[in-house]
Amino acid sequence: MLKEKIQADIKEAMKSGNSEKKMVLSLVLNAIKNKELEKRTQLSKTEQDPAILEEKSKLSEDEVVSVISSEVKKRKESAQSFKSGGRPELAEKEESEINILVPYLPEQMSEEDIRAEVKKTISELSAGPKDAGKVIGSVMARVKGKADGQVVSKLVKEELG
Repeated sequence: MLKEKIQADIKEAMKSGNSEKKMVLSLVLNAIKNKELEKRTQLSKTEQDPAILEEKSKLSEDEVVSVISSEVKKRKESAQSFKSGGRPELAEKEESEINILVPYLPEQMSEEDIRAEVKKTISELSAGPKDAGKVIGSVMARVKGKADGQVVSKLVKEELG
């Protein structure tokens, strides 16, 4: 569904002459297709029927969100690098691309909501300071795309001391 929305928005951007949006969404759509191809390649080692292979290689909504999140993260890192490198115009371009992609992601959780999830997970796992990795993994599985991994990591470390 999300992939189809991106395809429709590319067509809309082409009709309206919004070349930046068309370019950014096309790049994301290509990243999604590459991920599907990668998945298909892995599945082709065990599955021979082309119809089944085609169906199984399609990405789930969560996988599509993961690809979009990855693209946003890349652009955030690039923007930061450009800012620290004294190239504010390029940083601005990256931030503009982020603004195009963010509406396709699920609404992000607030820091308070993430902290509550972290506390809940710590108590469920009876986790101590050495269990930070387990807690982070468990929290990230629960919040799927709704929270930044760096924020989760920071909050887990704060809560575990």
